[in-house]
Amino acid sequence: MIRKAVIPAAGLGTRFLPATKSMPKEMLPIIDIPTIQYVVQEAVDSGIEDILIISGKGKRAIEDHFDRNVELESRLEEKEDLLWFNEMRRLADMANVHFVRQKEANGLGDAIYYARHHVGNEPFAVLLGDTIMDSVIPVTQQLMDTYEQYGGSVIAVEQVPANKVNRYGIVGGNALSDKILELTTLIEKPAIDMAPSNLAIAGRYVLSPEIFSAIEQTPKGKNNEIQLTDSLLLLLKRENIFAHHIEGKRHDIGDKLDYLKTTVEFALKRKEFAEPFRKFLVRILEEN
Repeated sequence: MIRKAVIPAAGLGTRFLPATKSMPKEMLPIIDIPTIQYVVQEAVDSGIEDILIISGKGKRAIEDHFDRNVELESRLEEKEDLLWFNEMRRLADMANVHFVRQKEANGLGDAIYYARHHVGNEPFAVLLGDTIMDSVIPVTQQLMDTYEQYGGSVIAVEQVPANKVNRYGIVGGNALSDKILELTTLIEKPAIDMAPSNLAIAGRYVLSPEIFSAIEQTPKGKNNEIQLTDSLLLLLKRENIFAHHIEGKRHDIGDKLDYLKTTVEFALKRKEFAEPFRKFLVRILEEN
């Protein structure tokens, strides 16, 4: 039922300056794989091959990454480096990736509104371009399954400490199962005493096309931007929205400390250097 995915990747990346002055934050590598490649791979692993990336000024590197590089492929072929030759071909062919540019940084809601012509009148997935999900079943697939079961927009959520609820969009609702809530409210970055729960929106959505008309009616909110959470609250007045407590771990690559933690965790899963890297970490910890 879900054939298309939208990946907003137009943010300025101010939390990662100065690196993001000239490089998109979505291209920050986890070892040797750019963050956004993990995101696109999640969509593909969920059965979606039609992907629209909402980019912005200075984001051309993302387009180049998913394009063919004939000169590089020819050099690899000459060197008979078939492993990397095939990987470069796979990368360019992994999905039908389209691009549209958000003309100004005006919030996540505004970014998604740029997808309305591409999506048309059908439900679609949204995957934030600076968030990696580490899970057995792709988180997008989890949301798609919930959408098929309940027939309404679905938001991925995770529990966060009470003292961090003011950093996220927070949802409240009635439990339908251990994993599913039927929402009654959403609040963008609430004060602790105003938060309906400690369930934070986790950067993945399956949305009905009605979200576009809701975005049109959404006034600017936090940071003087069109917040998707505010648009979802308007949509909630018209149709049911569900929250899915995800099975997996979210990695926020836009945060420097989380980026460091993610790099270490992923490195320890790589067979080629997991053991020597583990020994290195132990030695460093002993020395400090």
